[in-house]
Amino acid sequence: MEKIKIGIYGYGNLGKGVELALKNNPDMQLVGIFTRRNPTDVYALFNDTQVFSVDDAEKMKDKIDVMILCGGSATDLPEQGPKVCKLFNTVDSFDTHAKIPEYFSKMNSVALESNTLALISCGWDPGLFSLNRSLLESVLPNGNNYVFYGRGLSQGHSDALRRVEGVKNAVQYTVPYGEAVQRVRDGENPNFASVRETMWRECFVVPEDGADKNKIEKEIKEMPNYFEPYNTVVHFISEEELKKNHNTMPHGGFVLRSGNTSENTNQIAEFSLKLDSNPEFTASVLVAYARAIYRMKNQGNTGAITVLDVPVSLLSSKNRDELLKEIL
Repeated sequence: MEKIKIGIYGYGNLGKGVELALKNNPDMQLVGIFTRRNPTDVYALFNDTQVFSVDDAEKMKDKIDVMILCGGSATDLPEQGPKVCKLFNTVDSFDTHAKIPEYFSKMNSVALESNTLALISCGWDPGLFSLNRSLLESVLPNGNNYVFYGRGLSQGHSDALRRVEGVKNAVQYTVPYGEAVQRVRDGENPNFASVRETMWRECFVVPEDGADKNKIEKEIKEMPNYFEPYNTVVHFISEEELKKNHNTMPHGGFVLRSGNTSENTNQIAEFSLKLDSNPEFTASVLVAYARAIYRMKNQGNTGAITVLDVPVSLLSSKNRDELLKEIL
């Protein structure tokens, strides 16, 4: 069986998660990791993993079926996405919801021109949660969708924190308001005015020596799309405390749809995740969708797409007969 050849572009927590996930998918082969750092300074999780400079990516154009982009959404992917999809079919986890239409348009233009296929905003939200929002809304048209995250560590928001001038290191937890969750589960079908009523954000920040903490906190709380729409609490802590108390990456959340199928008949549907490792789970989603992108490209598809455009059967390593017998 010919294996799907995968590249990893960027090697932080998500890139490491992809390297692990590929070991669980025997129909795939990791060609290598592409890094902005000196390749000799990067130590992969497995001895047989090759590491290349991003400058060498173009030379590997014919050796990789799908490149999985593992950069952050704040600054990496807006630049890397269009650049890399000129050369490769790509899968990425761009998660700045407000900017998805803009990012999609740019990726679609480049991918169509380059005859490549680019799946954007793949992961668990956007991604699996997007699928469930669409599915449940279609089944229960008279109702409301609700999304709650956490309590858990957000990779994208933590990355955004670390981009703030004067921040040495930082993590951010998203925390749902328990009362808001219970109102939905109780079938109240509440209309929340904004996300500020459903969740809040807690930041643990290690400042650089001599940094202006007031300036850092102000910039964080006013950051559009990331923190400005939410109630945000910023704690300044030491590097030692961060390493001791915030060295794991759990996360989770749930999508709920509450609606009526007839008068006085309320239906509530829920999809939830509880994750020990946010990056490892997100990476596993990216890898499954890389399989689908490989298949769809072979069917002649080009341009940008989202998880809403991908048939679920293409994610599976099982063939149609196996799916009919074991899953359906």
